[in-house]
Amino acid sequence: MSAFDHDHSQDDPRLSRRKVLECMTWVGTGVLWSIAGGVPHALGLIDSAQAAEPTGLTFLQISDSHIGFDKPANPNAIGTLEEAIGRIKAMPVKPSFMIHTGDISHLSKASEFDDADRIISQARLDVHYVPGEHDFIDEEVKLYRERYGRGTKGSGWYSFDASGVHFIGLVNVVDLKAGGLGNLGAEQLAWLEDDLRGRSKSTPIVVFAHIPLWTVYPTWGWGTEDGARALDYLKGFGSVTVLNGHIHQVMQKVEGNVTFHTARSTAFPQPAPGTAPSPGPMKVADDKLRGPLGIASIIFKPGDERLAIIDTPLQG
Repeated sequence: MSAFDHDHSQDDPRLSRRKVLECMTWVGTGVLWSIAGGVPHALGLIDSAQAAEPTGLTFLQISDSHIGFDKPANPNAIGTLEEAIGRIKAMPVKPSFMIHTGDISHLSKASEFDDADRIISQARLDVHYVPGEHDFIDEEVKLYRERYGRGTKGSGWYSFDASGVHFIGLVNVVDLKAGGLGNLGAEQLAWLEDDLRGRSKSTPIVVFAHIPLWTVYPTWGWGTEDGARALDYLKGFGSVTVLNGHIHQVMQKVEGNVTFHTARSTAFPQPAPGTAPSPGPMKVADDKLRGPLGIASIIFKPGDERLAIIDTPLQG
């Protein structure tokens, strides 16, 4: 829970380490979040947030490190994670903690978790994890739980409070449904309902899980089959933010009181929904690397709970 304590045949294996490190501008190094006045809002990607002056609780979201991945889309996932953590270390104001929304490893190997722990610990931040499906590949599904699951319920769900905000880490990568859709299951949903029972409706809620809780693109399994059940329990709260990974790109929407945000990967991009035969690591030509990718500036306007989003391509 907390620690400080399908490839393309045209992929080019000659991608240099320098090019891989340059990719950090498009795969993303994390999103800095601030909570002020009871409403979470994103200050943007780490580089653009450096000049911001956050007030109240701030925290980082990183996702999909895929340590162990070494295919041409990024032959050095360790290097890009190191670059991400290096940027976090250089931040002039340290966030309160970090959330990792899953796929820490690529094949659930002990050595992959070792490398991820070694690198991420250099940020010297408390880290709250939820698993991705790539973290549950080992036969007995115990490596993730032994490292990150102490004190959690079931397959790894839990909640905690920080500065008046209630955080809920959910697990939706067990018993995946048709097409790879996420699943929470009856036991976890019952726990969630009980966890929220009796809480003031003015309490800001932040939910984080690997696979999006909203239906992004069901054909590719980009959604959670019983996610609507979980969202029903959250409808009465005034401010709800749902953070996910899995799809390796920034997507955001607002439904009533709920803001949904998916994060970039620190390892490799994936195609936009429906733009390729299937999801998976996407190789981009070196000279066009930044064209289809970019950064997002996310702004909270006082008096308006909705987030204003400005997407800026890195080239073109």
